[in-house]
Amino acid sequence: MEAFLNFVRDHWHFAIIMFGMSFAAVVLLIWRILLNIHSKTDMDKFLPLLQEALNKGGIEAALKLCKAQPKSQVIPTRLFVAGLENARQGTAAMRRAMAAAIELDILPRLNFLLPPILAIGKIATMVGLLGTVLSMIGTFQTLAQSSEGQAAMSHATREIGLALFATALGLLTAIPLVFAYVLFKAWVQSFETQMKAHAQKLILLVQAHKQGKPARPDARSATPTAV
Repeated sequence: MEAFLNFVRDHWHFAIIMFGMSFAAVVLLIWRILLNIHSKTDMDKFLPLLQEALNKGGIEAALKLCKAQPKSQVIPTRLFVAGLENARQGTAAMRRAMAAAIELDILPRLNFLLPPILAIGKIATMVGLLGTVLSMIGTFQTLAQSSEGQAAMSHATREIGLALFATALGLLTAIPLVFAYVLFKAWVQSFETQMKAHAQKLILLVQAHKQGKPARPDARSATPTAV
């Protein structure tokens, strides 16, 4: 701990940069996690409500139900709304509209903040290495100009040890960020698969409604999941 405090005191310019990047990384991660939590919808509960709205009031009632959901829940408010708004034009129009909503609207929202998180993860390592290299260059220059012998060597060893804290801080910032980025990307891919499954469920419900047949939201052609 004393060595770390000495690094912060003696190399405060790099310490401030690293601490600032770490703080920004924590804020971005918390923000992204909160967005992920709020974007989820319990589809096992919502689909029966949607089917009931279709049976009682038709497509307009189902569309109104979807629009009434919280804006952060992207499946009802963006995916299903896009499909229901084109339901009267046929199944093909619904598929095209929902595919466009996923590609152009929902996925960019799900990837929000991921590029800055990855950027900080990569830059933190380089900044830490830069701090170490610059500090060691200065130390070796001082050592070359010194004539104090053993005392100078001891001081140089201490300075090199302190300089390595910059690399350590960079790695401590970068490793969790890169790991979190990989997890977020995997979550986005899983969410995309679930959206496509629920889009197919919506098409089945609308087709059954048009044909006057009862439709079950847990149709086997699309596996139900809670998103």
